[in-house]
Amino acid sequence: MNQPPPLVDYNLFEADAPLREALEREGAAWAQDQVHDLGRLAGMQEAIDWGFQANANPPQLRTHDRFGNRIDEVEFHPAWHRLMEVAVGHGLHAMPWREPRPGAHAARAASFYIWSQVEGGHGCPVSMTYAAVPALRQQKDLAGQWEPLMTTLDYDPGLRPASTKRGALFGMAMTERQGGSDVRSNTTRAVPTGTSGEHLITGQKWFCSAPMCDAFLILAQAPGGLTCFLLPRVLPDGTRNGFHIERLKDKLGNRSNASVEIELLDAWSVMVGEEGRGVRTIIEMVNHTRLDCVIGSASLMRQAVAQATHHTAHRSAFGKLLSEQPLMVNVLADIAVESEATTILMMRLAGAFDRESDHADESHFRRLGLAIAKYWTCKRAIAVVAEALECHGGNGYVEESILPRLYREAPLNSIWEGSGNVNALDVLRAMGREPESIAALLTEVERASGSDVRLDRAVAGLKLELRDAAAAESGARRLVERMAMVLQGSLLVRYGDPDVADAFCASRLGGDWGHSFGTLPPSTKFISIVERHRPATN
Repeated sequence: MNQPPPLVDYNLFEADAPLREALEREGAAWAQDQVHDLGRLAGMQEAIDWGFQANANPPQLRTHDRFGNRIDEVEFHPAWHRLMEVAVGHGLHAMPWREPRPGAHAARAASFYIWSQVEGGHGCPVSMTYAAVPALRQQKDLAGQWEPLMTTLDYDPGLRPASTKRGALFGMAMTERQGGSDVRSNTTRAVPTGTSGEHLITGQKWFCSAPMCDAFLILAQAPGGLTCFLLPRVLPDGTRNGFHIERLKDKLGNRSNASVEIELLDAWSVMVGEEGRGVRTIIEMVNHTRLDCVIGSASLMRQAVAQATHHTAHRSAFGKLLSEQPLMVNVLADIAVESEATTILMMRLAGAFDRESDHADESHFRRLGLAIAKYWTCKRAIAVVAEALECHGGNGYVEESILPRLYREAPLNSIWEGSGNVNALDVLRAMGREPESIAALLTEVERASGSDVRLDRAVAGLKLELRDAAAAESGARRLVERMAMVLQGSLLVRYGDPDVADAFCASRLGGDWGHSFGTLPPSTKFISIVERHRPATN
């Protein structure tokens, strides 16, 4: 009695009005059938079970075979492989490179967002493979060799020579224990073999996720400075490269995915890009994985809001449904507003990736907007998931609920590809080195000029803050928060649900808001916002 039914057998795409609207707006309506199909799969009990099974049975490290030979393999539960088959089979690792057409990045973002709601950990190798292609294209011979394997729809696990595989996945390894985000302090060394571009790499990497990938882009110190290299797990003759796994990381979340510490011992590799310009070479990979951090955060928020609005629509307390109680409805509406703002921003950034090659202003907007969004949305996801969990009470705190897994996963996106401070300072760096990015951002937010007085005041205040931004390192977080909320406000006013936009501007920009969710002003259209975000089930 009085227990909500499981949220199952519904289509995640059909239930997500902000995503459906954004997919069409960003020029990816042609992908609607695929995203719809993924939405159907993501709502099935079988797929939901895969997510739980992959996390209940984490990867296992096997350093040696029974004869004592070093193999450095990580074994995964069958559910992991089912998740990967769907992701790769739907092109989430390669869609824009397979179909370089208008809206391809937006279509891929929507697909990745939908399928990540089933399980987030397996998105790591999917994301890194997607992101490795633009970095690898800086070395045309390597791109010609590897890209055909990276863009197939065949998931082909197992460590074998690339020439014998139907598909390949890529990872990256940059950080070392002594430096972390300060990759220029890396000590891993690359020694030339005498053959053009080939090097032997020796050293350690403190964090290497998805070690079962077929190849990695890594940074190492060559004679000419920090350089990017492609390092395969298996050499063309079938022997294992000098890539040794020291131990698995025991992580807070992301437990279905293996993250490891590795030691490289004369590992064969080949240079990518120019010697001594490794950071510049690999930065395009980082930019694309940062986009996926935003997508992942939006995905976590959406699934949390879906669970909370569903639960409260079926659970009664003190004589009536939770969804009929004014204070609970305020909380639900507040987290729904945050989710919609993030979804629209995510899709706007993906659209900028699609258009940047033809429009310089989109490239400048993407440069600054991505760093802003990476900082802000990844932090907001943590708060949204926590509040959604609390909406369930004790039912949300047990592992049979998906909420604990979402909560453990949420901080990951804020740390991966640069923590909050790194991204906030990157915003200052972008404004200093590329002032066109500030102009592009302001042009974007001013497209809503005159539509909402609260937004207009916030834009005017932001311009005043930007005048002193160059000397404001200690205040970088405050500035980036303001930039993010102004950008989200402008997007919502133009494209979002009017009631959601009004609630956002009143609370986030107009100051009629408390210090926690559930403090929207009384004038908010609470019911319409919640109903827009509550998934309808059969």
